[in-house]
Amino acid sequence: MSRRPPERGRKAPGGHRPDNRGLGGEQVEGRQAVAELLAAGRRPAIDVWMSQDLPPAPVLDRIEALAAARRVPVRRVGRARLESEAATEAPQGVLAHARPLPEADLAGLCRPAGLGGFPPFLLALDGVTDPRNLGALLRSAEAAGATGAVLPRHRAVHVTPTVAKAAAGAVERVPMALVAGMPAALSRARELGCWVVGLDGDGEQSLFDLPVADQPVVLVVGAEGAGLARLTRARCDLVVNIPMRGSLPSLGVGAAGALALFEVSRRRSP
Repeated sequence: MSRRPPERGRKAPGGHRPDNRGLGGEQVEGRQAVAELLAAGRRPAIDVWMSQDLPPAPVLDRIEALAAARRVPVRRVGRARLESEAATEAPQGVLAHARPLPEADLAGLCRPAGLGGFPPFLLALDGVTDPRNLGALLRSAEAAGATGAVLPRHRAVHVTPTVAKAAAGAVERVPMALVAGMPAALSRARELGCWVVGLDGDGEQSLFDLPVADQPVVLVVGAEGAGLARLTRARCDLVVNIPMRGSLPSLGVGAAGALALFEVSRRRSP
Protein backbone atom coordinates (compact mmCIF):
# COMPACT_ATOMS: atom_id res chain seq x y z
CA MET A 1 0.00 0.00 0.00
CA SER A 2 1.39 3.39 -0.94
CA ARG A 3 1.74 5.96 1.78
CA ARG A 4 0.50 9.52 1.42
CA PRO A 5 3.33 12.08 1.68
CA PRO A 6 3.44 14.26 4.78
CA GLU A 7 1.58 17.55 4.60
CA ARG A 8 4.47 19.82 5.50
CA GLY A 9 6.68 20.41 2.51
CA ARG A 10 4.07 19.50 -0.13
CA LYS A 11 4.54 21.58 -3.26
CA ALA A 12 2.08 24.34 -3.97
CA PRO A 13 0.75 24.89 -7.53
CA GLY A 14 3.58 25.74 -9.89
CA GLY A 15 6.06 23.52 -8.04
CA HIS A 16 6.95 25.97 -5.27
CA ARG A 17 7.07 24.82 -1.69
CA PRO A 18 4.96 26.85 0.73
CA ASP A 19 6.67 28.96 3.37
CA ASN A 20 6.14 26.87 6.49
CA ARG A 21 6.91 29.86 8.72
CA GLY A 22 3.59 31.46 7.79
CA LEU A 23 0.06 30.39 8.59
CA GLY A 24 -0.19 28.18 5.52
CA GLY A 25 -3.56 27.22 4.07
CA GLU A 26 -2.47 27.04 0.42
CA GLN A 27 -4.36 23.78 -0.09
CA VAL A 28 -7.92 23.40 1.18
CA GLU A 29 -9.74 20.07 1.11
CA GLY A 30 -13.29 19.01 1.86
CA ARG A 31 -16.59 20.41 0.62
CA GLN A 32 -17.43 22.72 3.49
CA ALA A 33 -13.87 24.04 3.78
CA VAL A 34 -13.69 24.86 0.05
CA ALA A 35 -17.15 26.47 0.11
CA GLU A 36 -16.10 28.72 3.01
CA LEU A 37 -12.82 29.62 1.28
CA LEU A 38 -14.85 30.97 -1.63
CA ALA A 39 -17.65 32.49 0.44
CA ALA A 40 -15.39 34.37 2.86
CA GLY A 41 -13.26 35.93 0.13
CA ARG A 42 -10.48 36.85 2.56
CA ARG A 43 -7.79 35.62 0.16
CA PRO A 44 -7.63 34.77 -3.53
CA ALA A 45 -8.45 31.22 -4.58
CA ILE A 46 -6.36 29.97 -7.50
CA ASP A 47 -8.49 27.05 -8.66
CA VAL A 48 -10.92 24.37 -7.53
CA TRP A 49 -10.58 20.69 -8.39
CA MET A 50 -13.68 18.49 -8.43
CA SER A 51 -13.83 14.77 -9.09
CA GLN A 52 -15.68 13.90 -12.28
CA ASP A 53 -17.82 11.16 -10.73
CA LEU A 54 -19.45 13.10 -7.86
CA PRO A 55 -23.22 12.70 -7.54
CA PRO A 56 -25.21 15.96 -7.39
CA ALA A 57 -25.33 17.74 -4.02
CA PRO A 58 -26.38 21.24 -2.92
CA VAL A 59 -22.94 22.01 -1.46
CA LEU A 60 -21.32 21.20 -4.82
CA ASP A 61 -23.74 23.54 -6.58
CA ARG A 62 -22.82 26.22 -4.03
CA ILE A 63 -19.10 25.73 -4.66
CA GLU A 64 -19.57 26.05 -8.42
CA ALA A 65 -21.74 29.15 -8.06
CA LEU A 66 -19.27 30.82 -5.70
CA ALA A 67 -16.34 29.92 -7.94
CA ALA A 68 -18.12 31.40 -10.95
CA ALA A 69 -18.95 34.58 -9.03
CA ARG A 70 -15.29 34.99 -8.02
CA ARG A 71 -13.98 33.93 -11.44
CA VAL A 72 -12.12 30.97 -10.01
CA PRO A 73 -11.61 28.15 -12.53
CA VAL A 74 -13.11 24.75 -11.69
CA ARG A 75 -11.19 21.75 -12.99
CA ARG A 76 -12.94 18.41 -13.47
CA VAL A 77 -10.41 15.65 -12.85
CA GLY A 78 -10.47 11.91 -12.35
CA ARG A 79 -10.86 10.65 -8.79
CA ALA A 80 -7.38 9.08 -8.84
CA ARG A 81 -5.82 12.37 -9.97
CA LEU A 82 -7.59 14.33 -7.25
CA GLU A 83 -6.69 11.84 -4.54
CA SER A 84 -3.05 11.87 -5.60
CA GLU A 85 -3.03 15.65 -5.14
CA ALA A 86 -4.86 15.50 -1.80
CA ALA A 87 -3.02 15.48 1.53
CA THR A 88 -5.97 14.23 3.60
CA GLU A 89 -7.48 10.76 3.55
CA ALA A 90 -10.99 11.91 2.61
CA PRO A 91 -11.07 15.11 0.54
CA GLN A 92 -14.73 14.41 -0.37
CA GLY A 93 -13.97 14.82 -4.06
CA VAL A 94 -13.12 18.52 -3.76
CA LEU A 95 -9.98 20.55 -3.13
CA ALA A 96 -8.79 24.07 -3.85
CA HIS A 97 -5.51 25.92 -4.13
CA ALA A 98 -5.29 29.41 -2.67
CA ARG A 99 -2.94 32.12 -1.54
CA PRO A 100 -1.69 31.72 2.04
CA LEU A 101 -3.90 32.87 4.88
CA PRO A 102 -3.18 36.47 5.90
CA GLU A 103 -1.66 37.02 9.32
CA ALA A 104 -3.49 39.27 11.76
CA ASP A 105 -1.73 41.72 14.06
CA LEU A 106 -1.77 40.78 17.75
CA ALA A 107 -2.35 44.36 18.89
CA GLY A 108 -5.26 44.65 16.48
CA LEU A 109 -6.83 41.47 17.83
CA CYS A 110 -6.59 42.86 21.36
CA ARG A 111 -8.73 45.88 20.48
CA PRO A 112 -12.55 45.90 20.72
CA ALA A 113 -14.08 44.21 17.68
CA GLY A 114 -16.83 45.46 15.42
CA LEU A 115 -18.98 48.56 15.42
CA GLY A 116 -20.39 47.72 18.83
CA GLY A 117 -16.93 47.58 20.39
CA PHE A 118 -17.29 44.01 21.61
CA PRO A 119 -14.51 43.01 24.02
CA PRO A 120 -11.82 40.83 22.44
CA PHE A 121 -12.22 37.10 22.96
CA LEU A 122 -9.07 35.31 21.76
CA LEU A 123 -7.94 31.71 21.77
CA ALA A 124 -4.19 31.21 22.25
CA LEU A 125 -2.73 27.82 21.37
CA ASP A 126 0.46 27.04 23.27
CA GLY A 127 2.26 24.44 21.16
CA VAL A 128 -0.62 22.38 19.75
CA THR A 129 0.98 19.99 17.25
CA ASP A 130 -1.89 17.71 16.13
CA PRO A 131 -3.57 19.17 13.03
CA ARG A 132 -6.95 17.64 13.88
CA ASN A 133 -6.84 19.23 17.32
CA LEU A 134 -5.99 22.63 15.85
CA GLY A 135 -8.77 22.34 13.29
CA ALA A 136 -11.31 21.29 15.90
CA LEU A 137 -10.28 24.12 18.24
CA LEU A 138 -10.57 26.73 15.51
CA ARG A 139 -13.99 25.38 14.56
CA SER A 140 -15.11 25.60 18.20
CA ALA A 141 -13.62 29.09 18.52
CA GLU A 142 -15.57 30.34 15.52
CA ALA A 143 -18.80 28.75 16.74
CA ALA A 144 -18.33 30.22 20.24
CA GLY A 145 -17.83 33.73 18.87
CA ALA A 146 -14.10 34.10 19.43
CA THR A 147 -12.75 37.19 17.68
CA GLY A 148 -9.29 35.80 16.93
CA ALA A 149 -6.62 33.19 17.61
CA VAL A 150 -2.93 33.36 18.51
CA LEU A 151 -0.45 30.69 17.39
CA PRO A 152 3.30 30.41 17.97
CA ARG A 153 5.42 30.64 14.85
CA HIS A 154 7.62 27.70 15.83
CA ARG A 155 7.13 24.22 17.36
CA ALA A 156 3.42 24.14 16.57
CA VAL A 157 1.24 23.07 13.67
CA HIS A 158 -0.10 25.76 11.36
CA VAL A 159 -2.87 25.46 8.74
CA THR A 160 -2.28 22.25 6.81
CA PRO A 161 -4.95 20.64 4.60
CA THR A 162 -5.97 18.46 7.57
CA VAL A 163 -6.39 21.54 9.77
CA ALA A 164 -8.47 23.31 7.13
CA LYS A 165 -10.70 20.28 6.63
CA ALA A 166 -11.21 19.68 10.37
CA ALA A 167 -11.97 23.36 10.88
CA ALA A 168 -14.73 23.16 8.22
CA GLY A 169 -14.16 26.72 7.08
CA ALA A 170 -13.28 28.32 10.40
CA VAL A 171 -9.76 29.16 9.17
CA GLU A 172 -11.43 31.62 6.78
CA ARG A 173 -13.47 33.26 9.55
CA VAL A 174 -11.18 33.47 12.58
CA PRO A 175 -8.31 36.00 12.22
CA MET A 176 -5.03 34.44 13.36
CA ALA A 177 -1.83 36.08 14.58
CA LEU A 178 1.51 34.30 14.53
CA VAL A 179 3.85 35.27 17.37
CA ALA A 180 7.53 34.60 17.92
CA GLY A 181 6.96 33.46 21.51
CA MET A 182 3.76 32.81 23.43
CA PRO A 183 4.94 34.20 26.82
CA ALA A 184 5.91 37.55 25.29
CA ALA A 185 2.66 37.68 23.31
CA LEU A 186 0.60 37.09 26.45
CA SER A 187 2.50 39.82 28.27
CA ARG A 188 1.70 42.16 25.40
CA ALA A 189 -1.98 41.17 25.52
CA ARG A 190 -2.04 42.01 29.23
CA GLU A 191 -0.49 45.41 28.52
CA LEU A 192 -3.28 46.00 26.01
CA GLY A 193 -5.93 45.35 28.63
CA CYS A 194 -6.78 41.68 28.18
CA TRP A 195 -7.20 39.15 30.95
CA VAL A 196 -5.08 36.07 30.20
CA VAL A 197 -6.76 32.87 31.39
CA GLY A 198 -4.89 29.58 31.18
CA LEU A 199 -6.67 26.23 31.03
CA ASP A 200 -4.87 23.46 32.88
CA GLY A 201 -5.78 20.35 34.83
CA ASP A 202 -4.23 21.66 38.04
CA GLY A 203 -5.58 25.21 37.75
CA GLU A 204 -6.30 27.09 40.96
CA GLN A 205 -10.02 27.58 40.36
CA SER A 206 -12.89 26.12 38.39
CA LEU A 207 -13.61 27.26 34.85
CA PHE A 208 -17.24 27.55 35.93
CA ASP A 209 -16.33 30.22 38.49
CA LEU A 210 -14.42 32.37 36.02
CA PRO A 211 -15.05 36.00 37.07
CA VAL A 212 -13.68 37.85 34.01
CA ALA A 213 -15.41 36.11 31.11
CA ASP A 214 -17.28 39.26 30.08
CA GLN A 215 -14.03 41.28 29.91
CA PRO A 216 -11.38 41.25 27.14
CA VAL A 217 -10.11 37.67 27.45
CA VAL A 218 -7.33 35.55 26.01
CA LEU A 219 -8.06 31.87 26.71
CA VAL A 220 -4.85 29.82 26.58
CA VAL A 221 -4.82 26.07 25.96
CA GLY A 222 -1.65 24.03 26.20
CA ALA A 223 -0.04 21.30 24.15
CA GLU A 224 -1.38 17.77 23.98
CA GLY A 225 -0.33 15.93 27.11
CA ALA A 226 2.15 18.53 28.36
CA GLY A 227 -0.40 21.29 29.05
CA LEU A 228 0.72 24.86 29.56
CA ALA A 229 4.45 25.52 29.35
CA ARG A 230 6.01 26.96 32.51
CA LEU A 231 6.70 30.43 31.09
CA THR A 232 3.28 30.58 29.46
CA ARG A 233 1.60 29.70 32.72
CA ALA A 234 3.59 32.40 34.51
CA ARG A 235 2.10 35.03 32.17
CA CYS A 236 -1.50 34.05 32.97
CA ASP A 237 -3.62 36.19 35.30
CA LEU A 238 -5.69 33.13 36.18
CA VAL A 239 -5.30 29.40 35.60
CA VAL A 240 -8.56 27.46 35.64
CA ASN A 241 -9.43 23.79 35.57
CA ILE A 242 -12.40 21.75 34.38
CA PRO A 243 -13.81 19.82 37.36
CA MET A 244 -13.76 16.09 36.59
CA ARG A 245 -16.28 13.70 38.18
CA GLY A 246 -15.35 10.52 36.38
CA SER A 247 -12.34 8.25 36.78
CA LEU A 248 -10.34 9.70 33.89
CA PRO A 249 -7.98 12.51 34.94
CA SER A 250 -8.53 14.90 32.04
CA LEU A 251 -10.09 15.65 28.68
CA GLY A 252 -8.23 15.87 25.39
CA VAL A 253 -7.18 19.36 24.34
CA GLY A 254 -9.86 19.58 21.67
CA ALA A 255 -12.72 18.69 24.02
CA ALA A 256 -11.36 20.76 26.91
CA GLY A 257 -10.80 23.78 24.69
CA ALA A 258 -14.29 23.54 23.21
CA LEU A 259 -15.90 23.35 26.63
CA ALA A 260 -13.92 26.34 27.88
CA LEU A 261 -14.67 28.40 24.78
CA PHE A 262 -18.40 27.87 25.13
CA GLU A 263 -18.33 28.56 28.86
CA VAL A 264 -16.69 31.92 28.20
CA SER A 265 -19.22 32.53 25.42
CA ARG A 266 -22.13 31.67 27.71
CA ARG A 267 -20.94 34.14 30.33
CA ARG A 268 -20.50 36.88 27.73
CA SER A 269 -24.04 36.51 26.38
CA PRO A 270 -26.40 39.37 27.28
